[in-house]
Amino acid sequence: MAFVHLHTHTEYSLLDGSNKITEYVARVKELGMNAAAITDHGVMYGVIDFYKECKKQGIRPILGCEVYVTPGSRFDRELSHGEDRYYHLVLLAENNTGYQNLIKIVSAGFVDGYYYKPRVDMEILQQYHEGIIALSACLAGEVPRFLQRGMYDEAKEIALKHQELFGKNNYFLELQSHGIDAQELVNQQLVRMSKETGIGLVCTNDIHYTYAEDAAPHDVLLCIQTGKKLADEDRMRYEGGQYFVKSEQQMAELFPYAPQALANTQQIADRCNVEIEFGVTKLPHYQVPEGYDSWTYLNKLCFDGLQERYGEKAEELKPRLTYELETIQKMGYVDYFLIVWDFINYARTHHIPVGPGRGSAAGSLVSYTTGITNIDPIRYNLLFERFLNPERVSMPDIDIDFCFNRRGEVIDYVIEKYGKDCVTQIVTFGTLKAKGVIRDVGRVMDMPYNYVDSIAKAVPDDLGMTLTLALKMSPDLRRMYEEDPQVKVLIDTAKRLEGLPRHTGMHAAGVVISQKPMDEYVPLSRGGDGTITTQFVMTTIEELGLLKMDFLGLRTLTVIQNAVL
Repeated sequence: MAFVHLHTHTEYSLLDGSNKITEYVARVKELGMNAAAITDHGVMYGVIDFYKECKKQGIRPILGCEVYVTPGSRFDRELSHGEDRYYHLVLLAENNTGYQNLIKIVSAGFVDGYYYKPRVDMEILQQYHEGIIALSACLAGEVPRFLQRGMYDEAKEIALKHQELFGKNNYFLELQSHGIDAQELVNQQLVRMSKETGIGLVCTNDIHYTYAEDAAPHDVLLCIQTGKKLADEDRMRYEGGQYFVKSEQQMAELFPYAPQALANTQQIADRCNVEIEFGVTKLPHYQVPEGYDSWTYLNKLCFDGLQERYGEKAEELKPRLTYELETIQKMGYVDYFLIVWDFINYARTHHIPVGPGRGSAAGSLVSYTTGITNIDPIRYNLLFERFLNPERVSMPDIDIDFCFNRRGEVIDYVIEKYGKDCVTQIVTFGTLKAKGVIRDVGRVMDMPYNYVDSIAKAVPDDLGMTLTLALKMSPDLRRMYEEDPQVKVLIDTAKRLEGLPRHTGMHAAGVVISQKPMDEYVPLSRGGDGTITTQFVMTTIEELGLLKMDFLGLRTLTVIQNAVL
C-alpha cells in the first residue's frame, strides 16, 4: 500500500500556507512518496513552480485547487447564505483537458464570481468538469457541513449530485483527522455514505506547513494575515499542530479502519498525468493588408524603410537586412515584429512620444527601418546578434518607452485590436522580506516597537538581503541573537516565514498579448482595483511561450514634450 498527499496548501495560499514548494517536494521525496498535489485556496499561482520542482526531484506533480463553490450563482453579490455563502471543493487535473478546464474554472471564480473570495458555481463546474477528479474537501466542504448539522440524507443527496456531475470514480469522499471532534463524527458518516452509495473514500491531511515544528511560525503567519496578536483570544487558529506533511505510517495510524481510502490516494495519483509545454511560442497573428502575408508585409516595411532611412546607401545594406529578416523568419518571430511595429506606429501617428530605443533591440536594422527604434545601428556599429541569435532560442525582448501620461492610450489600442480577452496585465507578488518580516513577527508577538525596530535596523540594507546572510554580516544582529533569547525566538520564527508571498500586485509595465482568450493559456486573477491580471508572473509567462511586452511609462518623455510645446 502507498499513500499520496492530495490536499495541500503551499505558500501561494497567501498568508495561510507557510509550506514552501521546494521544502514540500523535498519532504515528500524524503518520506518515500512518488507523487504530491498542490491545492491552494481558489488560486493556481504556484502550479508551474510546483510542476517544475516536482519534475526536478522525480515526483509526479498533481495540479489542483481547492475552489470556493457558492450554492447560488457566482454572479450573486448577496451574503444571505450566511456561513454557507461558499463551500470548499478540491479539484485535481487528471490530464491536460482537466488542466485546461481547471484554468477556466479558477479564472471564472475571479472574473465573474469574485466577492470576498473567488467563487465558482455548479454551472461552471458542469461546463468544465471533464478530466477533473473532485474530493469533498475539509469540514468547510458542502457534504461535511450538512453532516455536522445532522442532515445525513441531504448530505448524501449532495454527494450523489457531485458524483453524477464528475462521473463515477471521479468524485471521492474525503476523510481527515486533525484531532477535531467534528471530524471524527463526519468520518463515521462518510464511511457509512460510501458503503451506501459506492462513492470511494480518500484520506487526506489538510497541509498548511511542512514540518510539525512549523506549527508555531504558521500561527504567527495567521496573525499577520488577520492583523491579530498571539495573545488575542478571539483569533483564527489551526488547533492541534497537525497540519504538516505526514508520513504514510502516520496517516495509516489515523485511519486503521479505512485501508482502501489510503490506497485510493495512490490510485488517484497514478491517474493524474498533466504535461506542460515550455518554450513553444504562442504568438498572436498580425492581420496584414489584403494581398500580403506576414512575411511579405514585413519585407515591404523594411525595404521601404531602408530606402527612406539610407537613400543611396540603401543598396549596400540590403545583404544585412536580408540576413536579419531571414533569421527572424527562421526563428518564427515575423508576427512579433509586426505587432510591435503596429502599436509604435499608432503612437507616433497619434503624437504620443516614444523613446528612441532601449537595450539590444537598437542593434537591429529591422527595428530601425520599421521605425521601432530611432537609433542607427550602422552608424554606431551595433550588433544584431546581441538582440537575436539563432544559437540561443528565446523570444526577442523589445522594451518600449512611452510618454508617462499617454501610455494608457497605447495599451487601449492594443486591447481594441486584439480583444479584451486576449490582452492582460501581469501579476507580481510582494514577499515577506528580511526587515519587514522581523517587524511583522515582532508586532504579532506584542514586543515593544522600539525594541523590534532596533533589531530590524541591524539588518544591512543590501539588495537581496536574507536573515541568514544578515546574521553573518551584522555583528550587532548576531550579538543580539546570541545573547537575548527573545531575539533568538523572534529571528528563528521570522526565518521560517521569510520569503513567503504576502500579497499580489500588478507589474508596472508588462502586458501579455495572446492569440486566443487568455484563460486558454493561463489562469486569471483580479487585483485589488478590479484589474484582471494573469496568475503567473512575468518569467513564467515567457517560459510558456506567450508574448510579453513592456509598455514603460517614462516621465522624461512627457517633460521633453511639454518643453517642446
